[in-house]
Amino acid sequence: MTTWLPAMLFAVSLPLMAAQTPTYGPQLGGFQYPYPAQNFSFESQGKQVQMGYMDIKPTGEANGRSVVMLHGKNFCGATWEGSIKALSAAGYRVVAPDQIGFCRSSKPADYQYSFEQLAQNTHALLANLGIEHVAVVGHSMGGMLATRYALMYPDQVDQLLLVNPIGLEDWKAKGVPDRSFDDWYARELKTNAESIRKYQQSTYYANQWRPEFDHWVDMQAGMFNGKGKEEVARASALTYGMIFNQPVFYDFEKLKVPTVLFIGQKDNTAIAKDAAPQALRKELGNYPELGKAVARRIPDATLVEFAGLGHAPQIQDPEQFNRVLLGSLKR
Repeated sequence: MTTWLPAMLFAVSLPLMAAQTPTYGPQLGGFQYPYPAQNFSFESQGKQVQMGYMDIKPTGEANGRSVVMLHGKNFCGATWEGSIKALSAAGYRVVAPDQIGFCRSSKPADYQYSFEQLAQNTHALLANLGIEHVAVVGHSMGGMLATRYALMYPDQVDQLLLVNPIGLEDWKAKGVPDRSFDDWYARELKTNAESIRKYQQSTYYANQWRPEFDHWVDMQAGMFNGKGKEEVARASALTYGMIFNQPVFYDFEKLKVPTVLFIGQKDNTAIAKDAAPQALRKELGNYPELGKAVARRIPDATLVEFAGLGHAPQIQDPEQFNRVLLGSLKR
């Protein structure tokens, strides 16, 4: 009886958790963004697509500077909420887009995803908003995109700020086997709130959990709930392929802009780590070492280390992160 009880309680709780997960659909319909959500419509790869974004004007005395914030794979522009508030209060104009294939934006069925394409889309958005110079902040997958953006548009980028970026190592070169689209797609179709919560706790928040983190679980899980789940899973599978097969690892020496690396020391993220041989898994996602190694390779780079924080320091400890972010931008 004692052995069975926890299992019985867990089994009973699963339907309850599923019932409590909101249904937002493939473009987050009904999910409340922290600032007015707008849409940028343009043609890409012969299709009319829509890119969601937030454009937040300074609430403090304007300093004339703009910051674009690029979200990670399982994140959205909305997850920058705390940092946007701090930056706006300090006088910055902030633009936080949802990339094509993610969150509020279009998810074309046969889109060829690449970091070059996403960078071009972001560049087009900023041009449409009349922004010529910008500090680029990229988190997780957004760090890979931010790096590619700075390489493509160095004259536009005043600073590059990378927050626990993935791509600090080449997983394939280290021996992680690639997955086919079908494998990624089948994996993504199984996504639910409980699997998201478990992964976030162990990776994003260094095995800590607070009730406010559930908001971001609901955001991600809500896209997989109800009609349109296959559309979301397909886009997710295609962008995993982009991340795995388009490394920026070999290009860090080419950066020509002042760069800051923010590294939560408890991060252990590595794409497709679960597909790697057991012995290799222990070597992947060693962010304390990866951060130091990449900082040495980037010209004019500064390394900031957050002891005790995981993959998402801007969410786990926003007060500390925003203080350091603002200080880095002022420098």
